[in-house]
Amino acid sequence: MSLVTLAILQISVFFTTIYLHRALTHRGLELHSVVGFLMHLELSLFTGIVPREWVAVHRKHHHFSDEKDDPHSPIQRGLWTVLFGNVFLYRTAKSDPAILKKYTPDWKNDVIDRLPFRGFSVLGGLAIFCLMFGWKWGAAAWLTHVAFYILLNSMINSLGHVVGYRNYENKATNLQWVAFLTGGEGLHNNHHQHPSSARFSMNSWELDPAWPVIRLLESCGLAKVSPLPIAKAA
Repeated sequence: MSLVTLAILQISVFFTTIYLHRALTHRGLELHSVVGFLMHLELSLFTGIVPREWVAVHRKHHHFSDEKDDPHSPIQRGLWTVLFGNVFLYRTAKSDPAILKKYTPDWKNDVIDRLPFRGFSVLGGLAIFCLMFGWKWGAAAWLTHVAFYILLNSMINSLGHVVGYRNYENKATNLQWVAFLTGGEGLHNNHHQHPSSARFSMNSWELDPAWPVIRLLESCGLAKVSPLPIAKAA
């Protein structure tokens, strides 16, 4: 059970960074429609995330990075507040129609976005866990998945602006061990310097786990990667 739960968690993590973050939010790559649909479906079932909401909140974060209007800045709100309360900060921001209107004005809903029960899609993920492991262990596995997914995202938004090293002069930081756990998201300083880059590693010794997956998709004709930034880290 634990291995299956870990596998689903890592799939959710990779789909978050590749589909939600690098493709939809920053247009660092374009995914084949079938690949995008499958990633959206998995995230709907196992995280309950609505892509337009996620994209809007993250774009606002970049717009006001560590300033007063940043939705989840540890500099403004405190490290522990963001680390343990990031999910509540996110829910508050995503519920603001003004944020959706300003940061995703040209959004086009796909098939999943049009479903009337999309807000309850995460219950489908719970049902899948229960079918695999039974009600008791399935519910426990589902809760474990949700808890760790929330924690990993909180680590990026909190530690990734306070702890770690910087290649560039921006307020975000790099933490390679967080990058290992989050599909490369821990290379946050690099990302804030080059937000439209589909690759987060900027030094030969840095590892972005999602990048080989993106290159594999590209080699199979399932993704088109935008040009990489020329400026390298010092």
